[in-house]
Amino acid sequence: MSEDHTHVREFFGARAADWDRKFPADGPAFARAVAEFGLRTGDRVLDAGCGTGRALPALRAAVGPSGTVIGADLTPQMLAAAHDAGRAGAAALLLADVTRLPLREGVLDAVFAAGLIAHLPDPESNLRELARVVRPGGRLALFHPIGRAALAARHCRALSPDDRRAEPNLRPLLSSAGWELTSYADEDDRFLALATRRP
Repeated sequence: MSEDHTHVREFFGARAADWDRKFPADGPAFARAVAEFGLRTGDRVLDAGCGTGRALPALRAAVGPSGTVIGADLTPQMLAAAHDAGRAGAAALLLADVTRLPLREGVLDAVFAAGLIAHLPDPESNLRELARVVRPGGRLALFHPIGRAALAARHCRALSPDDRRAEPNLRPLLSSAGWELTSYADEDDRFLALATRRP
């Protein structure tokens, strides 16, 4: 997300209809990340910045019919694409800014966030907002279907030591926002950082 929500909506809105076709091989990576997340039947989970909803069916399968899945995104066209792809049946879709969620404190068991952290305008404050809506002991997954090096290569740039997803940067960032990093994987075919909400 960006402070300029108009720019964010325009950028992602223009790409929403073709997003899944542009990245057709990502599906199994989403399913694998959700499986490693360790959700339980009955859990209440938010897909923060859900985009076209590629994680929603796996999240629904993980929490079962008694669980709650919410997909929140700032871009109406992304939510429309999720609906058109048949993923609305897996979750309640919510047009919302994940940096200011319309949810009660501690109402969730977990937050799944794919590709989100690089777009947060104030990462410490925004990760604290995600912590606000998760109960103590709840979980956070920061995911991307390819690792940092592969993503940098896709965008024709070098890895930066300032990358907030690098473990030496991410661990203190999460800690300052109320999370404890418990697992970190940055591989060619995925990025997955798992954290637990501190009491």
